[in-house]
Amino acid sequence: MQVSYATNDIPAHSRQQYWQDIVSRTYFSLDLRFPSGRDFDARLGAWSMGPVAVSRNIANGLLYKRHERHLQSEREESFLITVPELAEIRFEQDNKVVQCRPGAFLIERSHLPYEFSHQDTTALWVLKIPSAVLRARISRPERLATLQFDASRSVGALFVDTLRLAGERISEMDDMARTLMGKHLVELLAMAIESDDRVLTGHSSSVRNGHLLRCEHFIRTRLEDMRLTPQTIADGCGISLRYLHQIFEGEGLTVCAYIRNQRLSMCDSLLRDPNCRKSISEIAYQWGFADQAQFSRNYRGRFGCTPSEARAASRISTS
Repeated sequence: MQVSYATNDIPAHSRQQYWQDIVSRTYFSLDLRFPSGRDFDARLGAWSMGPVAVSRNIANGLLYKRHERHLQSEREESFLITVPELAEIRFEQDNKVVQCRPGAFLIERSHLPYEFSHQDTTALWVLKIPSAVLRARISRPERLATLQFDASRSVGALFVDTLRLAGERISEMDDMARTLMGKHLVELLAMAIESDDRVLTGHSSSVRNGHLLRCEHFIRTRLEDMRLTPQTIADGCGISLRYLHQIFEGEGLTVCAYIRNQRLSMCDSLLRDPNCRKSISEIAYQWGFADQAQFSRNYRGRFGCTPSEARAASRISTS
């Protein structure tokens, strides 16, 4: 789906409310303040890429505020990856303030109040990712909120270049290509984040988190293997089985629960993909579930609906 909006054809006295509605519809509920008053001018294009969404937002100076009351009616958490162009942006969340200039990108979390502003006219590329999609690739993404990452070189630059190019070429892609491109963007984002040394800091030491990231990567690349066990992971990562359990327990879950959640997330992605023609049992077996009944129980426990209900809802929403 592709939509575009602009204020140039909207009467001056109606522009602010119009833009408030557009921004809330594209991202999530927000309050906006307009330093430029009735002279405000903006335009926005938004595109769906499977489970993720890309937007291009160009506007005069603005202040966005997300309050506690905005969170009450929303169930699904999302993350916004924002890439500023032309001007600096200011972001404040969880008592942390970030000044992000062109040449970098920052990560915002929807399930906490925040302020986002820019004084001058700027252009923003924004990637909106559901929490479940990002968590399938990056553990504890909430720790990334308010961090900014270098977009001037290496994988960070590749991620931003791909994001821009995808937005410019999206109208030429069919649904299958858009979904695949969305997955590539999430993968590039994860690579850019994991290459940053700050990601290794958290609840435990950098060495411990380094082992955690290595184990998570080992698991993700072998999810299809039904024989994957904690012992296999420990051996493959060169650590003891006891230490493997300890580093996952430090994150509040077991090794087996992490494997199961990763497999469920991959299955959920295929179930909600309108281009996937595999049966539910084929999807379950593909991602390491040997028992379809057990898969259905686990899926319902994780997502609150059955696999068939999720697939049906996805097809209705795209029809």
